Amino acid sequence: MKILSASEIANLDQLHLEKLGVSNHAFMELVAQRFVDWFQSQGFPSTTPVVVCAGAGNNGGDGLAIARILYSLGFSVEVATCFFANANLSTDCKQNLSLLPSQIPTYPLGHSALPNGGILIDAYLGIGCKGLLREEAKERIQIINSFGGTIISLDLPSGLPADTIQSGVAVKAEMTVTLGFPKLSLLLPEHAEYTGRLEVLDIGFTEAELEEFSSTTFFLKEKDVLPLHRRFHRFAHKGDFGKVLLVAGSKGKIGAAILAGKAAFRTGSGLVTCLIPQEERGSLAAAVPEAMCVFGEQQEFSAFDAIGIGPGLGLDQGELLKKILGDIHKPVVLDADALNCLAKDPSIWALIPKGSILTPHLKEFDRLFGRSTTHLERMAKAKVCCFNYGINLVLKGANSLCSLADGRQVFNSSGSKYMATAGMGDALTGMLSSYLGQGYSPENAVLCGVFHHGLAGELAGEDYLRGTMAHDLIEAIPQTYLRIGLD
Repeated sequence: MKILSASEIANLDQLHLEKLGVSNHAFMELVAQRFVDWFQSQGFPSTTPVVVCAGAGNNGGDGLAIARILYSLGFSVEVATCFFANANLSTDCKQNLSLLPSQIPTYPLGHSALPNGGILIDAYLGIGCKGLLREEAKERIQIINSFGGTIISLDLPSGLPADTIQSGVAVKAEMTVTLGFPKLSLLLPEHAEYTGRLEVLDIGFTEAELEEFSSTTFFLKEKDVLPLHRRFHRFAHKGDFGKVLLVAGSKGKIGAAILAGKAAFRTGSGLVTCLIPQEERGSLAAAVPEAMCVFGEQQEFSAFDAIGIGPGLGLDQGELLKKILGDIHKPVVLDADALNCLAKDPSIWALIPKGSILTPHLKEFDRLFGRSTTHLERMAKAKVCCFNYGINLVLKGANSLCSLADGRQVFNSSGSKYMATAGMGDALTGMLSSYLGQGYSPENAVLCGVFHHGLAGELAGEDYLRGTMAHDLIEAIPQTYLRIGLD
């Protein structure tokens, strides 16, 4: 799903209305109904007090339509207007204000006390918000943030720009229900405290309409993943599912190799071999008896379909990394200490095969490319690197960013806050290596690996919440195939 800029969204809206042959007001009514359908699906009881904070533009018009529909369904609704009495309202906002039932209490925000609890729907400022806010806007946002219940922002938290980093105050939402596709700013870690949980509301934009725009930034959703997978026939044998080598684990860190090996098997690898210190062979054999072990540097690395290097390897393995990269001519996965060795010795860059996959977290990324002041700066650096070296890079975190060799940058939609524990990156290395070994293109391996990793984390998190561990995620990988309909 393409992610468009704020300036492009107005053009998309116009294109969509022309193709549908409907008015902007009719489209606003559809958006409001879709939001209300989502709202009801969350199980909020109709006795829950709801206050809609509506601005003077089309975002406010959406909010006013939502207030009217919720009232018709029996919800207790109030409207707090976020504009002066003589304000110049947009045409559709003005129409929806006139359509509000007189029974709905309506008052200027700040002139009456907000409900003590319940739900506040923030429909104040939309995608047109940019630059410095006026003082009255800051004051209104501060009042919204003082609300004692749950804040749900419509499309964007008010005060948050669509495409850039927030520089002032903004609404701090528990949930943001964004329309059509996520806006770039909602996917940046700097805005986590404003965005809250992100929900993308389908409002009818078609792929053909989005193709009219040239964005190279995308959002990966569940429906996109199934076509990326390879299919295997019933006569396939373990060799067809790939021979994977994992160069991982060192004395005291053999768990990294265990987790990567288990993840590779659970992802579908036919054969997994781990290059580990010989004294750790008993630990690996006990934990993953299906895996084979090899020891020392004298290996025929080219015999493997895919190689993952780095988890728990140690910072003193730069020469081993150089040897492996010099012996093979197929994409590899580089993670953890392989990336730290690369940061220490930039000459290794020239040895990395085209199509390879690098998987840094934020600190590893900064070691590789220098400190960045914003996530947008990291995005730019990753894009240039992938284009120059013909590689792929996964910048790990919430909504992990996949920068592909062809110039596309894809944010992932799956994942859970409960994945912030040790070993999750080791599991991802095993999964990505598995897909490469199964014959997936590097791009498809990246997208499938990152999505299934996040989805497995979601499924494990449903059971274990804050107690979720990496091995819980690994055991949930097979369920992710059932989820998307892949046998």
